[in-house]
Amino acid sequence: MKLPVLAVLLGLILDLIIGDPHGLPHPVAGIGRLISALEKLLRKLLPKTPRGERAAGAVLWILVVGVSFALPFFILRFGYMINPWLGFGLESIMCWQILAAKSLRAESMKVYKALESGSLEDSRYAVSMIVGRDTVCLDDAGVTRAAVETVAENTSDGVIAPLLFMAIGGAPLGFFYKAVNTMDSMLGYVEPPYKDIGLVPAKADDVMNFIPARASALLMLCGGGILGMDFKNGWRIFRRDRLKHASPNSAQTESVCAGLMGLRLAGDAWYHGVLHKKEYIGDEINPIEHADIPRACRLMYMTAFLALPLSLVIRYFILP
Repeated sequence: MKLPVLAVLLGLILDLIIGDPHGLPHPVAGIGRLISALEKLLRKLLPKTPRGERAAGAVLWILVVGVSFALPFFILRFGYMINPWLGFGLESIMCWQILAAKSLRAESMKVYKALESGSLEDSRYAVSMIVGRDTVCLDDAGVTRAAVETVAENTSDGVIAPLLFMAIGGAPLGFFYKAVNTMDSMLGYVEPPYKDIGLVPAKADDVMNFIPARASALLMLCGGGILGMDFKNGWRIFRRDRLKHASPNSAQTESVCAGLMGLRLAGDAWYHGVLHKKEYIGDEINPIEHADIPRACRLMYMTAFLALPLSLVIRYFILP
């Protein structure tokens, strides 16, 4: 078996067991710092007009994805040239750093523990670390719902999509995807000052996630069936609600999760002090409860387990 195939497998195993060790430098954080630095520089260099800011966003996108792909590509090429096992070790570590299953579970479980302790203030703070919406006015159910939603959505963004990109092009393409996704997270808002500079990053993220989001939804549906969740309702809600979001991709896994667990998710939310009117996803067959957070995490893990053989088949049997 090719070593890059094993690197993807070992990277996922390391992520599921260890997650992101706190205190150690992380390349995705480095991508974030690069985005921030280039944003400030390009805002100064290009005209402060809608057209100028859209051009700045396009230049920023090209530079960030270029660096994010090229740097690991040449590091790995050099490593494999020196010794195949050195390259394998480096790529395994990179694949581990690209995936975020364990950290997503750990951060969402902090919300669960804060809710169980009865501290609404602590639970609001904990959920603010993993969602982009304003959390200061969320009640107990709102905090719980936000945590379940972010686990459902990030099952694709943080686990399945990068896994599929690595299956196609190894760690360099995985970092390419993480750069695209990180730019959308940091800049892809419709409110000023991001409305224009974030246009290209947001649209590029929609394109890159179009297939992975749908693959993730179908894998999650199968995973929910294995876990004994309501497969029939999951399929029904997926077909009905998968496009009930401003993004063509975000509601794909969220609708499956809502259907499998019998929950009503989404609805209106505040972002940067602005109320965004959103449709509900799913039906309130069951009232939202704290235990839905670890249930969503188990669903995310099962989806990752199902995605792994698919990724290995793509990498080993389909691609040269």
